Amino acid sequence: MRLLLIIGPPAVGKMAVGREIAARSDFRLFHNHHTIEPLVEVFGHGTAPFNVLNVEFRRRVIEEAAGNNVDLIFTFVWNLADPADTTYLEHLVAPFEDAGGEIWVLELAADLETRLVRNRGESRLAAKPTKRDLEWSDGNVRGMEAHQLNTDPTSSSPTPADGFLTRHPFLRLDTRDLSAAEAAEIALDWLKLEAEGTASKPGDQSD
Repeated sequence: MRLLLIIGPPAVGKMAVGREIAARSDFRLFHNHHTIEPLVEVFGHGTAPFNVLNVEFRRRVIEEAAGNNVDLIFTFVWNLADPADTTYLEHLVAPFEDAGGEIWVLELAADLETRLVRNRGESRLAAKPTKRDLEWSDGNVRGMEAHQLNTDPTSSSPTPADGFLTRHPFLRLDTRDLSAAEAAEIALDWLKLEAEGTASKPGDQSD
């Protein structure tokens, strides 16, 4: 029973890489917009019922996956500098920890220019209707730069997320020059080595 968290800023390729991993393994993909899109359509983004149900739906899916031995991928935009975001994520993944499941974290990074190009990708827009207003969506990608959505490879900037990240196998992957399929292959190799206990110390594989 395994939970793979794929984290990183908007349009970095979390869903695309998650799909490639799922296609090559027993993992099943549960990306963050699986709950966002239907709730936006009914309640509007950021409203009280949207916020309540978004948390509840995500928690219940993860809970049922843990209870039924489903290997799950969950994608998440995590503000590493915000303690509330870490508390929220810990709440979501608690069913896997409580059941003794394995939790791994794959962080994807890419520069803003690369992500703005990916933000207009056909598969992204097909799966995420709320991103189809491209002027708004591009503005959202740029605006999220104000938050710390990637770790510091130098480890010189501690964050509230560090405790969680040090408890679980962690890989930071720069995807600027990688296709989703290539990134997935690297991630799967890493997961295999972790499962075998032969992985080297986690780090940034940006080269």
